[in-house]
Amino acid sequence: MHVMIVGAGIGGLATALSLHAAGVDCVVVEAAAELGPLGVGINLQPHAVRELTELGLGPALAATGIATTYMTFTDRYGGTILATRRGLDAGYLWPQYSIHRGELQMLLLAAVRERLGHDRVRTGLAFEDFDQDATGVTALLRDVRSGEKREERADLLVGADGVNSVVRARLHPDEGPMQWGGIRMWRGVAADQDEYLDGSTVIVAGSNLSAKFVAYPISAREGARGRATVNWVAEVKLHDPGPAPVADWSKAGSADDVLPHFAGFRLPWLDVSGLIRATDRILEYPMVDRDPLPRWGSGRVTLLGDAAHPMYPIGANGGSQAVLDARFLARSLAVRAPNVSAALDDYEGERREPTGKLVLAHRELPMEETISKVQERAPDGFADIADVLTPAELADMSVVMKRITDMDVRTLNERPSWAVG
Repeated sequence: MHVMIVGAGIGGLATALSLHAAGVDCVVVEAAAELGPLGVGINLQPHAVRELTELGLGPALAATGIATTYMTFTDRYGGTILATRRGLDAGYLWPQYSIHRGELQMLLLAAVRERLGHDRVRTGLAFEDFDQDATGVTALLRDVRSGEKREERADLLVGADGVNSVVRARLHPDEGPMQWGGIRMWRGVAADQDEYLDGSTVIVAGSNLSAKFVAYPISAREGARGRATVNWVAEVKLHDPGPAPVADWSKAGSADDVLPHFAGFRLPWLDVSGLIRATDRILEYPMVDRDPLPRWGSGRVTLLGDAAHPMYPIGANGGSQAVLDARFLARSLAVRAPNVSAALDDYEGERREPTGKLVLAHRELPMEETISKVQERAPDGFADIADVLTPAELADMSVVMKRITDMDVRTLNERPSWAVG
């Protein structure tokens, strides 16, 4: 079996590693002429870290990212609303990592080239269309350097080409635009910062129904010398929900646009305005998603990661779900070989429903209502959250956070491995 993967992001490269481990031949085609460590920070949840660890990447992850200890929700003055343990501290057998997306991508890319061969990731090839029959798929590719078009054959085509997926557009041409909840995001990474709190906590301050600021350290190397590279996300509700404007993930943002929304934030252990000003490159884009699909693929073509289930980045689950997709797809293909149709049925049967539920759960912005109550009831801050929220409201908040972020500890720890071979 020969699989063509479109897209050399986290999902595509994790798929290549997973297929190789399962004994399935593959190639990755990527439109970018060169691959570099671009982007900002993301979180890898324990369920994804387990899969990458089983692929032999545990030491590399530990040397690159921060093993997260807490996710702490606060008001704009740093008053703790809810603090939940993460990763190993929460009882999982695997950590949660806060990590630079570009460094993670380069880590995966190096592993693919080492294990599969340098020629297995082919850059500068843009996917344009496909045709399929009972025996395989013909992909139409364009060389971005020369403009030359070529056709290449595979037994299966996997669209792992992100939120603006061309493969998805060919499979679902009448789908319509992405959906925008009206929240604008600015993101950046500030190097050589003072560590805050325990040096491994994700901070979520405020509510994106007005203004929310998220920050977390992402560099193990900086942490080892007592400093921090801090990833931050600023979320502000600016418009009513509706069809998304063009989502350009490389659009430059301005500190002057962000700062006015956070002038009233006074976190005692983190200088929000100073962090924004210390950032060399700020990105700006809308928080968007798409409705869950009734099916991902057709015949010998399927989707994976953000191409299959783009979701709001509020549950720290986007990249993690792509890794789970990759591992289960590889398992299905290996177990069901040579029956591609049965393998894809198994893959969608396992992955489409839970990721669809996550998309819809994230869209509800379930944490924001409770945090907004704190802002309304204690606009000038508080000494004890018990004076602001009832025990039931706090318990509900904890349950909601687990629903959009976590996998049951015991279920993950005791589940049989998805590895094959």
